[in-house]
Amino acid sequence: MPLTLPAMHSPIDTTPAPVSLRSAFWYWLKLGCISFGGPAGQIAMMHAELVEKRRWISERRFLHALNYCMLLPGPEATQLAIYIGWLLHRTRGGMIAGLLFLLPSLLLLIILSWIYMAYGHVGAIAGVLYGVKPAVVALVLAAAWRLGRRTLRTPGLQLIAFLSLLALAVFQLPFPLLVLCAALAGAAGGYLLPAQFHPSNQSHGGKQSYGPALIDDDTPTPPHARFGWPRLLMTSLLGILLAVLGWLLLAWLGGREHMLAQMAVFFSKAALLTFGGAYVVLPYLHQGAVEHYHWLASSQMMDGLALGETTPGPLIMIVAFIGFVGAWGQAVFGEHLLLAGVCGALVTAWFTFLPSFIFILAGAPLVEATRGNLHLDAPLNAVSAAVVGVIASLALFFGQHVFRLEQAVPQWDWLAIALAVVASVALIKYQIGTIKLLLACGIFGLVLSYLP
Repeated sequence: MPLTLPAMHSPIDTTPAPVSLRSAFWYWLKLGCISFGGPAGQIAMMHAELVEKRRWISERRFLHALNYCMLLPGPEATQLAIYIGWLLHRTRGGMIAGLLFLLPSLLLLIILSWIYMAYGHVGAIAGVLYGVKPAVVALVLAAAWRLGRRTLRTPGLQLIAFLSLLALAVFQLPFPLLVLCAALAGAAGGYLLPAQFHPSNQSHGGKQSYGPALIDDDTPTPPHARFGWPRLLMTSLLGILLAVLGWLLLAWLGGREHMLAQMAVFFSKAALLTFGGAYVVLPYLHQGAVEHYHWLASSQMMDGLALGETTPGPLIMIVAFIGFVGAWGQAVFGEHLLLAGVCGALVTAWFTFLPSFIFILAGAPLVEATRGNLHLDAPLNAVSAAVVGVIASLALFFGQHVFRLEQAVPQWDWLAIALAVVASVALIKYQIGTIKLLLACGIFGLVLSYLP
């Protein structure tokens, strides 16, 4: 009689075992340490690990959470990590995911900011920054190109992107007004010209199956994720209370006009304007931190962006550099410059990222209750198109500061322009990684600084 073996099931056909909080802790810490490449790269990392490999969450649930995060002000990759951590392990899971995603970047930027302020005059460091800054312009251009290829699929969306570029680069309209106009145009266009705002080629070939997930498409909403008005109001009020108490403490320690209290108010506003990612809000940060408050110089702002591109985590963490350099430069604690810088970095980070936690912990249950609602597609597509124009205008803005030599008669720095062109080709055509590009440009600038 032939031997009959029991039926074997492939691991991909079985639902993964429940995830412990400890396992999630180590995953979020790892992600916070290796999450280079900006929001697109970070989201891709989470998708590859959580959807494809570990199967903690299905692709449809993952994309549903991502769509909500894209509608919010703030860094969408950070908010997505908070959302998934919360869905898996309640509030403490969301807190752990968000904090571990942010802390490595914050600590690294504090260290780099200290080196910059203490030794930034050294020729070698100045040379590295000279090579990296044109690469930053190329990164912004590449971000606009890649987002545009995915987003601008109809003439209507292309027109919105072009008008957004003109609105910011020529007429300097405020960004919140631009987002509102784009959303209204999308909402109206979704009814009047649906083919322009619901492009038929938006599909990417259907849903890819990676096997059953721990939180699958048809998995019932867990009890802690069910919507309730009392929970929404309590969480929102708690978040507002934390922000107000933080500002009152700073005002009590130094007065309402103290620099740290001013930073708290300014970066709270900035946190509510970061639609579309850090590249979009950087002009607002420059306007406030450089032109209005004079916390740092425009060249320092560009140096901070270059440092921010070399660290993991959200690019908006550049606010920590602004806070560190501003508090150090203004000597808010007298001779204790390092203490001032660290406090400035912590204050800016707290008031910038606190809203992201509140938006998710308060609003995610409502989003879970509305899965399958597609009414926001057209406004979201229009806002995404406007973001392409905003990022393109930001590249022009950075180019004005990077490619002009600071002399009595401003002149073009043709070497920096050539380096930016080469970096753009490397990013767009040859798909070179961000870290490799920044490393190569930094080495080029370092070698250049030693040439006679």
